[in-house]
Amino acid sequence: MTSDTYRRIYSVVRRIPKGRVATYGQVAALAGLPGHARQVGYALHALAESTRVPWHRVINAKGEISLRSVVGGHHEQRMRLERENVEFDQRNRISLGHFGWAPRRRG
Repeated sequence: MTSDTYRRIYSVVRRIPKGRVATYGQVAALAGLPGHARQVGYALHALAESTRVPWHRVINAKGEISLRSVVGGHHEQRMRLERENVEFDQRNRISLGHFGWAPRRRG
């Protein structure tokens, strides 16, 4: 992946407002990479720990937090989302209908 691709992904993720979530696939499509949700995961994994990119707002298409290779990453993501008043149901899923981000069309 090129640094330009990662920049485009990070630009989309920065647009996700507080209290909203987007899926990996949605971020990929908005970054001009339809069908490349996995690349979004790679880009987010490459972020420095001190990043200001709100990586925690990206979840999978089921409304779940994806497993992380970092110990405690799942818990950290959930805590950040809960601080933004994002709610989880009994199956640890987020309602995309309620909390999903619907960006306005540009142009």
